[in-house]
Amino acid sequence: MSACSGAPSATDDDTASGTAAAPSPQEQKDSAARVVSNIPAGASDIDLQRKLKLRVASGTFEDIAVTTRKGAPLAGTLSADKTRWVSQGVLASGTRYKVAGTAVDDEGLEKTYAAGFRTRTLTLDEQTYPSFVGDGQTVGVGMPVMIRFDVPVTDKAEIEKHLEVTSKPAQVGAFHWISDQEVHWRPRTYWKPGTQVSVNADIGGVPAGNGIYGQMDRSMKFTVGDAMVSKVDMQTHQMKVFRNGQLLRTIPITTGEQPLHTTRTGTKIIVEKFRSKTMNSETVGIDPNSADGYNIDNVEYAMRLTYSGEFIHAAPWSVGSQGYANVSHGCTGMSTANAGWLYNMSKMGDVVTYTGSDRPMDLTNGFGDWNESFRDYKQGSALS
Repeated sequence: MSACSGAPSATDDDTASGTAAAPSPQEQKDSAARVVSNIPAGASDIDLQRKLKLRVASGTFEDIAVTTRKGAPLAGTLSADKTRWVSQGVLASGTRYKVAGTAVDDEGLEKTYAAGFRTRTLTLDEQTYPSFVGDGQTVGVGMPVMIRFDVPVTDKAEIEKHLEVTSKPAQVGAFHWISDQEVHWRPRTYWKPGTQVSVNADIGGVPAGNGIYGQMDRSMKFTVGDAMVSKVDMQTHQMKVFRNGQLLRTIPITTGEQPLHTTRTGTKIIVEKFRSKTMNSETVGIDPNSADGYNIDNVEYAMRLTYSGEFIHAAPWSVGSQGYANVSHGCTGMSTANAGWLYNMSKMGDVVTYTGSDRPMDLTNGFGDWNESFRDYKQGSALS
């Protein structure tokens, strides 16, 4: 498409473009109004960070709309005098946009405007994809919102501006960047049972730094179930299991032999569950063929608490020590009957707190988000 006849001359950021549509009855006398765009009509490979700027010479905008071929609108701001319009939203990769509007001159004569352009198509290496943990599930009251990116994010602030967590009932919370590829959000205190949580990552086309952009908009939801909170005392070798504040059972347990295999003190969250799992000491840096090593098949009712290898599980081989001594390599062992009962009661996101050792739990070893005060936690936001 070419510029309308009689359009004013254009600068590098103010290029005349578009075509005049067939005249309406109000246009029998040619309108003096002319629409000018900084993106030429028919242009392609437009950078995603570029702003579309439209202005009217000798008139004002009566209406203006910028949409994709599927009808999705591109947000924009019209100046108070209705002579300039600037896009505010982020352009999408490999997308055709249609610009349509009407301007009027001082005599009220209309000039319609139509133009289009296409944005640059990003390669996969130029995009980062957001994925979630717990989408569609019923989770425990300690479950953080977790968003993971397959390509590192260096402009964390820009990405975080396009992340949103809402809940019913509403609860105050904050984001915290665990790494360049993972950001969490947790409420100030544990979720209220029954809470409905929605997460929106509207990052499609958003610059993530170093020439990387968000690949697409994504969303997820989860529901918070009963408040299952277990309390482990490594000095008394007991675990007290509470549901919604009511004590259900006290379980004799054994934890890590101290000081060699000390179990961490702090707040841990159930990360995942296995009906049975092979446990090999090589995963925690111990030669399975050494005197202190192990390689056990079909360990029942295993629930992971840390990435470094702490589990709750059935340990029929240590029943004689359960309730009396700490003899494990760091896991929390109990009888098969108690482990099965707890496994069937538990879900990802349930809370297990530990006291009785001088080895602290940290923020990134599992879902460790509750091991900092909320005041310190929210300092991990890129917008703090």
